Amino acid sequence: MVEFDLDFQEAIRELEEKGAKTTAADWLARVEEEYGTAPLIYKKLEDCPEALISHLLYKNAVNQMSSLEPRVIELISLAVGAALRCDHCTAYHMQVAKKMGIPKEEILEAVLVAGLLANSSVLANAYRVIPDAAKEPCGAGCSIAGVPAKKEE
Repeated sequence: MVEFDLDFQEAIRELEEKGAKTTAADWLARVEEEYGTAPLIYKKLEDCPEALISHLLYKNAVNQMSSLEPRVIELISLAVGAALRCDHCTAYHMQVAKKMGIPKEEILEAVLVAGLLANSSVLANAYRVIPDAAKEPCGAGCSIAGVPAKKEE
């Protein structure tokens, strides 16, 4: 995780001195230098330096005020990227987690928890969408909204 070691006022002074475009490019270069690459969203936001700077300042503020250890934040970031099925986020956060020395077993566990929650989300959504699904008995003759399940022959 890139920490800018700047408080908000220092960041604003840097922004005023260098301008948005140069500041955004410098901060993006720091991310790339530390991790060998930058997340796709950062690269896309570079075209709108104000958005990239705002995002990085927000991310930095959240990380600085957090009582969670950086490794926990990174595992959460990895899990969320995986659960949202964002290949770029998952690959980036996996790379960062490895660079932080997080063992492969913990990385896999975070991805497994993400999969579990993503699956639960699909099921929970389906039960909200399908009327009275929770009231119907399920089994070999399970039906949804009065339509019997197809029997295997």
